[in-house]
Amino acid sequence: MQQAFETWITPIMIGGLIIFMCFIIWDLAKKSNAGKFGTIMLFVVLGAGMMGYIIKVIITWLIEGQGI
Repeated sequence: MQQAFETWITPIMIGGLIIFMCFIIWDLAKKSNAGKFGTIMLFVVLGAGMMGYIIKVIITWLIEGQGI
């Protein structure tokens, strides 16, 4: 039961955290009057860690699925 719960809740909670972090970056850009280019740069630089995690999950899923 606990393992099934963890299997479903972990991606949901991490997804929620990523969405919340995107909101924080957007709010930071808005409050600092970053402009269009500044907002894009904030998302690229601060979102790189989130993208790294997502890429890691995808690569792990691909490797485990193929039995490598």
